[in-house]
Amino acid sequence: MNANLKERPHHDQMLILVVEDEPIIREFVCEMLQLEGYATEAVENADLALEILNDRAEVVKLLLTDIRMPGSMDGAGLSNVTHDKWPGIPILVMSGHETPESSGVIHPVTFLRKPWTIGQMLDGVEHALAVKAD
Repeated sequence: MNANLKERPHHDQMLILVVEDEPIIREFVCEMLQLEGYATEAVENADLALEILNDRAEVVKLLLTDIRMPGSMDGAGLSNVTHDKWPGIPILVMSGHETPESSGVIHPVTFLRKPWTIGQMLDGVEHALAVKAD
């Protein structure tokens, strides 16, 4: 192995639930996180995310959600419900239109404004995970 190659970290038991209605963004985020060693599960709306959380919240180590999405609930509502029911799950909210505060998020979250760079996304994920770990 070339000594100059950086070994990719492996984040055991780190499932990131990605909630994004735009397929291209959803797929890109998952691919990027998987390349960094994270396991991901992706859904296109908050309703589907809640089904996953209700079934197996114990394996979700981070909720990464857009704010504006179709369905009975948007990302702000999903963030609030997630924090109320599973306060140990850190939340990373992304949006190009609103802030968590302007959208109605009432609990502390990590925020990432769209458009973001790969570095900003990875830093946001690490920050959200570190904040909850403290």
